[in-house]
Amino acid sequence: MTDARPPFPPFDLDSALAKVQAAEDAWNSRDPHKVALAYTPDSVWRNRDVFLTGREEIVAFLTAKWERELDYVLRKSLWSFHENRIAVRFQYECRNAGGQWFRSYGDEQWEFDADGLMRRREASINDVPIEASERRWFGPRPEAERGPGHDIPLD
Repeated sequence: MTDARPPFPPFDLDSALAKVQAAEDAWNSRDPHKVALAYTPDSVWRNRDVFLTGREEIVAFLTAKWERELDYVLRKSLWSFHENRIAVRFQYECRNAGGQWFRSYGDEQWEFDADGLMRRREASINDVPIEASERRWFGPRPEAERGPGHDIPLD
């Protein structure tokens, strides 16, 4: 049994877009174990000021994240790709236990192994408080809003 996760590098436009959408879908599941399977067993992360190594740490991190970031919903957008690397920008919205909504803006750099598993992830993220009336997304991206022409706004 293999942990292979297509599409595989080297990426072209279609495979890079598919990889980004697969990541968005997985994160929107809010299932830390499912998400962690897209990473190598020894994957290294920088998420803001947190440094992680391995799937167990990824699961623990994501479990805690989604316990405090309620009603989390994410959109990712391909920024660039080359061989086994993809850069994305993303935005997600969530609320805290007190009801304050946030939109988080970020950039990620990903590096994949030959089996399509992410072995390195670096994320820089900024949070902006928003009103509930400013929310853009209310669940995973619908099929009609996938693919070219459905980028996320800058602000």
